[in-house]
Formats: sequence, C-alpha cells, structure tokens
Amino acid sequence: MRPCGNESIVKPSSYDVAAIREHLDAIDEALRRIVRRFQGIQSAADFTGSDTGADKLDAIAMMLLTIGEHLKKIDKLTNGELLSRVPDMDWAGVKGTRDIIAHDYFGIDAEEIFSICKEDLAPLQAAIDHVRALATTE
Repeated sequence: MRPCGNESIVKPSSYDVAAIREHLDAIDEALRRIVRRFQGIQSAADFTGSDTGADKLDAIAMMLLTIGEHLKKIDKLTNGELLSRVPDMDWAGVKGTRDIIAHDYFGIDAEEIFSICKEDLAPLQAAIDHVRALATTE
C-alpha cells in the first residue's frame, strides 16, 4: 500500500529498517496466532465456560500484550513518527490494551477480548501492512 494524500514518509534511513521489520514480523505472527486460537469462539462465554476457553483467552491475551509491546518498541525506534503516519488506527488503544493485560491480568474482560478478536484484528492487520509499506518506502 502506498501512502496517499498528505501522508509524510519517514525515510527508512532515519532508523533501523531491519529492526522495524523484525517487530512487524513478530506482530504478524502474533496476529496469525490470535486468529488461529479464536477459531471456534462464538461468544465471550466460550472463553469463560471451560478450562479450554480460559486457556484460549490467556493465549490470545498474551499475543495482544506482545503486539502492544512491539508497537511500543517501534515507537521508540522511530521517535513516534512511523505509527503516526497511519492515523486511522488507534495505536494508543492497542498499546493501552497491552498495559491493561500486563498490569491487571486477572481483571481481563473476556467480552473486550472477544470484541477485539471479532472486530479489530482485520483493521489492525491492514494498518500493520500500511506501516510496513511506509517503513520500506525509499
């Protein structure tokens, strides 16, 4: 995906593109794992109704934490410039989800995780693809 409109491009030479790619690859893998683990989940009750569901909730939460952590690292490497070039994504919300999971693990809301998996993964993947394109554009 190429930037359009008034988007600025952070020049790849201004940061470590290889490191950014590694973080983006890790995010892609985490998203794939979430999609796989979410298969068969029809409602938040599927997370809370059995040990197997709780295990899936735990595994998905860990991948959401991982995504948020890698986004924070990308922000640090690019001084917050790269992610800001894709303003349609609520990056603060994604990173905030990481913080909630990390600091209130036993307070994880199964309904919220279900909603994220059901509605937010595809837009997040599209935004990550856009970030990848921006990061490698010369």
